[in-house]
Amino acid sequence: MSKRSLKTALSNLYSSWYIDLLVFLYLLTNSLMADWSRQEVQLVVADYLAMLADELAEKPYNKSAHRKMLLPLLSNRSEGSIEFKYQNISAALIEVGAVYIKGYLPRFNYQALLKEECIKQLEFKTSYWETAFTAFTDNLPPTVRLTDFSKILDTPPKTKDRKLPIRPIKERKPFKINYLEREQRNARSGNIGEQIAIAFERWRLIDAGKDSFADKIEWVSYYDDGAGFDILSKNENGSDRYIEVKSTKLGKETPIFFSNGEFEFAKRNSTDYHLYRVFNLTQHPRLFTANGDFDSFCQKEPLHFKGYI
Repeated sequence: MSKRSLKTALSNLYSSWYIDLLVFLYLLTNSLMADWSRQEVQLVVADYLAMLADELAEKPYNKSAHRKMLLPLLSNRSEGSIEFKYQNISAALIEVGAVYIKGYLPRFNYQALLKEECIKQLEFKTSYWETAFTAFTDNLPPTVRLTDFSKILDTPPKTKDRKLPIRPIKERKPFKINYLEREQRNARSGNIGEQIAIAFERWRLIDAGKDSFADKIEWVSYYDDGAGFDILSKNENGSDRYIEVKSTKLGKETPIFFSNGEFEFAKRNSTDYHLYRVFNLTQHPRLFTANGDFDSFCQKEPLHFKGYI
């Protein structure tokens, strides 16, 4: 239904200002729900990747200007629907192990064509993106500014309702490397995240009036990388608190990667096991915590297997 015919149909029922509101909501809903054409998807993916290239190169860019530039090239889309599609692209990039724009929080329910087009455009300049993503995952500033620990805590991402996609037997990927996993494996990134977690633990215990416990915190992974956790701290009742730290320069929605040893240790010590997810590592670090074993706070997906013959 066109905008004019919709307004005519409503004119006998509602006042003019309410009609305008209903028409706006109708058009917005339709633009959000209707599948995008291949040409539209090609345009929005190309625009997103242009912004991502600028962000990785630390060049300034204007997100609003990008949206406004796309509007006349699309079929009756709103700026809100473009913003939503950018978030879908972030999710698609995460699923292929690519770096994404952390300002566009991933939304994982998207049309299959979107992921297909992301892979196609990444493959068109494979060497460029491999170089850019490698530089992002491997480079860190010499120091990271610590924040006010009373304001560092954040809430976990709301992903409980997200179902893991059914993977085909042979899934196409634009790169052999999962750059999100590579970034988490960066030893310096891990060390910085663990130092932030230790400093936060000291603040937490001192703030709770448990100064003596704060002096007993152990950085276990510094001398034992296979313990199944990184930091041994104390709960306020004096019992042990096992902390596993996962760090990223990206947003809190970025997936974590964990070993079988960490998974099994958390399962045996679920009451006192805590994940500390440090994110936005190089710009005002934040963290959220999750208590229990991995099955209680995340959806896991098998990536590697080992077999004996």
